[in-house]
Amino acid sequence: MMNTASQIQTAPSLTGRAGGESSSIRIVFMGTPEFAVESLRALVENKYNVVAVVTMPDKPVGRHHDVLQASPVKQYAVEHGIPVLQPERLKDETFLEQLRSYQADLQIVVAFRMLPEVVWAMPPKGTFNLHAALLPQYRGAAPINWAVINGETVTGVTTFFLDHDIDTGRIIHRVPAPIADTDTVGDVYDRLMVLGAELVLRTVDDIAAGNVQTVEQSELMTNDEQRMANDESKDSSSSECDVHSTSTHRPSSSLNPAPKLFKENTEIRWHEHTVKSAYDFIRGLSPYPGAWTTLRTADGKETQLKVFFAEKDFENGSQTLGHEQSVEGEQSVFPLSVLHSSMAVHLRDGNLCLTDIQLAGKRRMSASDFLRGAHLEGAMLVEK
Repeated sequence: MMNTASQIQTAPSLTGRAGGESSSIRIVFMGTPEFAVESLRALVENKYNVVAVVTMPDKPVGRHHDVLQASPVKQYAVEHGIPVLQPERLKDETFLEQLRSYQADLQIVVAFRMLPEVVWAMPPKGTFNLHAALLPQYRGAAPINWAVINGETVTGVTTFFLDHDIDTGRIIHRVPAPIADTDTVGDVYDRLMVLGAELVLRTVDDIAAGNVQTVEQSELMTNDEQRMANDESKDSSSSECDVHSTSTHRPSSSLNPAPKLFKENTEIRWHEHTVKSAYDFIRGLSPYPGAWTTLRTADGKETQLKVFFAEKDFENGSQTLGHEQSVEGEQSVFPLSVLHSSMAVHLRDGNLCLTDIQLAGKRRMSASDFLRGAHLEGAMLVEK
């Protein structure tokens, strides 16, 4: 079981100019957000043959939704003269004809939509996806967030061939990366964005050279279970240690999902948390979308409070703030106090000091700045 950053294999720098088979492969790239731009940029700057980009349709923004905003991937593609396709429906025959016309040898997916088989099975060399976790752990839409929320010390990136189900295809490469105790999801996102781009280039090179030895995810799950239950290792004929290593700190026998984030699952449920788990929950949602709670002041007014960072305090037992109280048998409330120039809430094993916050309709600020003009006497956090 890998628990410390010192045990993590560091991936070598993988960037370099495409050569030989890699430079002749016709690539269609599919992605939407900034995370995907880093991989597209790596392909373009290293002279890989990206013949087209597929991304989401422009999104209405602004107060009246009357302005269309292009995705970060489209913006990059347009700046570099790469043709862009923006289908509403991926099974639309007009789109499929356009996609076929580019005669792609390989398709690469980074942070895009689920593809129908008619799309992912189109190129002769297949379609691979970059996933921001060490599959088979954290399948789903928000793998970076949930790895931090769950207190993982190791995550990573995986490339795998697409198949019929979400994030279940044959693994090509896995490369681990550390998560420090002070990292927010933003920190990990930036780290994996760069590492993932490097892995995309390596994966293209290996596919072009016919050098790919894939591993079924079910095989990795079985190996993990054997290591945990029987303390045995299973020899592997492959030298790809990044594929066969067990790098998450929970066994695959209890796979951790990474579901999409909504308002309902980003509320801080204080009564469910220890200090450490609340701390991890907050940093796993910082800076986006932000963990939230409800602040009730002494006069009964309530407002949403987002928390972007906190500090753990286990040493001020004499300054604890009181235990949770029941209100009308339905809500749990947690009294607030000032501790170390922060807004402190007492949990069952210590205090969590909220240091970086944002009230609804206000700017983000430090708790110390907020406290200069606010009074916490009688204030409490309320679970909705």
